[in-house]
Amino acid sequence: MASDTSTQIEQDERRSGWRTIRRVAPYLWPSEPAWVRQRVVFAMVALVLAKVVAVGTPLLYKAAVDNLSGEVPDLALGAIGLTVAYGVARLMTVGFQQLRDAVFARVGQRALRSLALETFRHIHKLSLRYHITRKTGGLSRIIERGVKGVEFLLRFMLFSIGPLMLELLMISLVLFVLFDVWYLVVVAGTIAAYVIFTFRVTEWRVKLRREMNKQDTDANQKAIDSLLNFETVKYFGAEEREAQRYDVAMKNYQTAAIKTATSLAALNFGQSFLITSGLVAVMIMAAVGVQNGALTVGDFVMVNAYMIQITMPLNFLGTVYREIRQSLVDMGEMFDLLEQPSEISDKPGAPDVQVSGGVVSFRDVQFGYEEERAILKGISLEVGAGQNVALVGPSGSGKSTIGRLLFRFYDVKSGAIQIDGQDLRDVTQVSLHNAIGVVPQDTVLFNDTIRYNIAYGRDGATEDEVIEAAKSAQIHDFVSSLPEGYDTMVGERGLKLSGGEKQRVGIARTLLKNPPILLLDEATSALDTETEHEIQEALARAGEGRTVITIAHRLSTIADADRIVVLEAGVVVEEGTHDELLTKHGRYWQLWTMQQAEEEAAA
Repeated sequence: MASDTSTQIEQDERRSGWRTIRRVAPYLWPSEPAWVRQRVVFAMVALVLAKVVAVGTPLLYKAAVDNLSGEVPDLALGAIGLTVAYGVARLMTVGFQQLRDAVFARVGQRALRSLALETFRHIHKLSLRYHITRKTGGLSRIIERGVKGVEFLLRFMLFSIGPLMLELLMISLVLFVLFDVWYLVVVAGTIAAYVIFTFRVTEWRVKLRREMNKQDTDANQKAIDSLLNFETVKYFGAEEREAQRYDVAMKNYQTAAIKTATSLAALNFGQSFLITSGLVAVMIMAAVGVQNGALTVGDFVMVNAYMIQITMPLNFLGTVYREIRQSLVDMGEMFDLLEQPSEISDKPGAPDVQVSGGVVSFRDVQFGYEEERAILKGISLEVGAGQNVALVGPSGSGKSTIGRLLFRFYDVKSGAIQIDGQDLRDVTQVSLHNAIGVVPQDTVLFNDTIRYNIAYGRDGATEDEVIEAAKSAQIHDFVSSLPEGYDTMVGERGLKLSGGEKQRVGIARTLLKNPPILLLDEATSALDTETEHEIQEALARAGEGRTVITIAHRLSTIADADRIVVLEAGVVVEEGTHDELLTKHGRYWQLWTMQQAEEEAAA
């Protein structure tokens, strides 16, 4: 059973390897732009010229030696001329190789950039569900390793295996023509033994490499996760605990890396043994030929030169095959990521959403993050144009889920969500996202300036527009008081700013976006009471002239909403104005009474 499993894994790896090659190959020969194909052809011409000159070089070496030893009549060039010609030939070989690399560099870098961009775009297309379940540190490592393998694989697909075989074939033909078939037999046998040994050992090493990658990804993920939660680590005095956790992961990586390194040493020694054995056998045959008078000293030197010339590409073959297999493993993970289907996608030819009034309708919406656990159980509600409707209820009632569905992070299981009569599934996601502004509970900022973070709300916003948005969010005076003003760096995730300051930047960013529909997802629940009142004023200004859906935990913040919808266990249990709901003495009244008692007790 274990053998069958291992065989299946190897077959899957081969299929994955061929898949990767098929995915990368088009970057070598795209239909557009034409300069890519022209450079590939030019590089191939330079490569063939380099190989032809390389194979002819030992012939000049032989002629020079024979001329100096007096075993052949003086040639027209003479010993010195032949030596100079030999040097020129060696220089030409290197020159053509470098020309090939220089010409191909732009092709390889273009491919790397294109694939990196494709991967980056695809990651942003993947659903929120995928990103919630995926570890960011591991994901970044997979992309990093995969993209790095692109240029290498492209270069060596084109310049290694095929050209190497061409060089070996040309050298074998020269030995066969100038000497006899036994030289060819020994050389061919050496090459065959070397290739078989290299490929089999490398296949074994690939498994070790995969385990090393796995441990590397795990260690990197633990490090990033710990750094992202720096404050939490400090709160619980867990620095040493985190260090131990990271050290365990690095110990596992160390063990895998040592196995990889020692197996490489064994592979290199085995390759050297096979090559040296073939070299010695051919040299003995040549030495016997010189001793018998059948060959000249120049022939002996030429055979040695050819065997050394064979040794270099064969050693190169071992390295190239190892690296190609390792690159295929690294890139295979990245292409697995690229083939990860996007859970939420636009319908072919979907139009942009057209927001005329901003009426948001939920029609018998049912949804669950998991098939067996329903979150929303037939929600129906309508938010009129320009209305401010609040969603309240205990934790787990489905409030935030409604916000995620409105932004179409997920699709409803049944029912429909509409904006001005247009089903969200029938319009483009880009236009939908442009039509909705969100102020979340905890605004996350980019590690850049305050100006950049506010201007992120609308691409191409002017300085005056950024300042106007900051004034509306009541943060302009604070920013102006800073030594660097709008050029102040906010730190990673905005950690250099207080909670209230971050929220104001988030509000300013949303105001700059100027969306017709605004979603406030518990935008003040993480703030203290005083800051909350200040932010409420900015939020009220942000909601002017817009359709506003407020998801709230503190009921005091939504008392003046046009309508309050009370959710519990995924269904609407009450709705009405604040005063109407209090007079009913229902679920809203219970929640209100409970919060008021808690606030009085705290006071």
